[in-house]
Amino acid sequence: MAVKIRLSRLGTKNRPFQRLVAVDERVKRDGAILDNLGTYDPIKHSVIQLHTDRIQYWKSMGAVCTDAADKIIKMGKSGK
Repeated sequence: MAVKIRLSRLGTKNRPFQRLVAVDERVKRDGAILDNLGTYDPIKHSVIQLHTDRIQYWKSMGAVCTDAADKIIKMGKSGK
């Protein structure tokens, strides 16, 4: 099973909200997740919550970040 760290869309119409999740790469965008790793608000361009310890755990297990997820992780570490 190959694991990816990617974004899952939540929220309502015209008010998106995204979750950073660890998921099997064969699962649909909003399908079953393995672990919730953080939340992101694309309207305000701000990271609300980021679980860096869980992100490091999944990366050590071989998970690969998508480009968008990698940008959000870097944004969260810099404090923006």
